[in-house]
Amino acid sequence: MQSLIEIQNLCAGYDGRTVLRDANLTVYDHDFLGIIGPNGGGKTTLIKCILGLLKPQSGTITFYSQRSSDGHTALSIGYLPQYAAIDRKFPITVQEVILSGLSSRKSLSARFTDDERQRATHVIARMGLEGLEQKPIGALSGGQLQRALLGRAIVSDPEVVILDEPATYLDRRFEARLYELLTEINRDCAIILVSHDIGTVLQQVKSIACVNETLHYHPDTGTTSQWLEQHFNCPIELLGHGNLPHRILKKHTS
Repeated sequence: MQSLIEIQNLCAGYDGRTVLRDANLTVYDHDFLGIIGPNGGGKTTLIKCILGLLKPQSGTITFYSQRSSDGHTALSIGYLPQYAAIDRKFPITVQEVILSGLSSRKSLSARFTDDERQRATHVIARMGLEGLEQKPIGALSGGQLQRALLGRAIVSDPEVVILDEPATYLDRRFEARLYELLTEINRDCAIILVSHDIGTVLQQVKSIACVNETLHYHPDTGTTSQWLEQHFNCPIELLGHGNLPHRILKKHTS
């Protein structure tokens, strides 16, 4: 398997406080990696470092574009932020949201080409949003908005798509459609899916990383209670490690 992202001995945090310690992780071409862990355990910190939004305290992150023949092409990454980070009052349409996924390749004054608009039209159809092109995002349902944001993340044909809690605020019907779309998208690129919904994640992804101050990686989703207890020092009812346990079923005593 070809590596896309290699993280070595990564430490990161805020205001002099280390949130993530000595994390090591490799993301492969066409991987579907689930990142799980409790709130405050370091999941968002890890993603911010990968996206270049946070400078690590120490360690390295190396990117390898499989589309580069000379080693100079940057790895292309699409990003779907948390639902709560979206301003639904912002005056922008579905079409404009998806086209904005191409803006990083253009100057501020440049207009979108016919080819780019055709690409956006194709993505709108793929997301099942035909007929909603000119609808403002504030008038969309939660499922429609998530599909528009997912379209924005993939319209540039990235090699990796990072999704931060994509199923938040979705009902089960829209959530099922979202994961159908992700399965289709995974045929074209790698996916990193951040979620607290461990049960759903284990059904969808190919590999797992649990982040709770440190990072433990499992190359597939066939985790056992023995593996969990070995790494997290908890029974299977509670998946977590470090000082921030993540409750799944019921409280337990160690």
